[in-house]
Amino acid sequence: MAEATTKVKATAKPSAGTSTFVAKTEFPKFSIPGFDFPKFEVPKMEVPAAFRELAERSVAQARDGYEKIKAVAEDATDVLEDTYANASKGATDYTLKTLEIARQNTNAAFDFASELLLVKSLSQAVELTSTHARKQFDALIEQGKELNALAQKVATETSEPLKSGVSKAFKIPA
Repeated sequence: MAEATTKVKATAKPSAGTSTFVAKTEFPKFSIPGFDFPKFEVPKMEVPAAFRELAERSVAQARDGYEKIKAVAEDATDVLEDTYANASKGATDYTLKTLEIARQNTNAAFDFASELLLVKSLSQAVELTSTHARKQFDALIEQGKELNALAQKVATETSEPLKSGVSKAFKIPA
């Protein structure tokens, strides 16, 4: 193994009242032997026309395939956006309906409580309670039907864009 040695020169230049020490490091000079890189010439050769046509057709088919995939992806994105919008609107409608039902039931309960405070006998209280229970049971059945119909409507409206998108995607072009 070759050892490299360094030489250090110390020079001191006195100046007005201060002394400075400057160290210079000298490294031995190495030289890289001169190698000439070989010069390769690219042979000039003509690509056969059949290969060129094949490459051009492959690129055209790849471009067409990309365009078709891009169109399908955009259609799928539109379908999902429509589905999400319908689902969001349907969920909002359903929530508003349940809040309306809760308001109606709360009002009915307060009305019942205020009427119950005005009864003078136990028989009136029993009659009022049974009448209120019957009304609330009928209201519960009606409210259930309304919520069921609304849920079916939301499900239909939400799935409609998906159905049309899937049928469009699997439609075989004639």
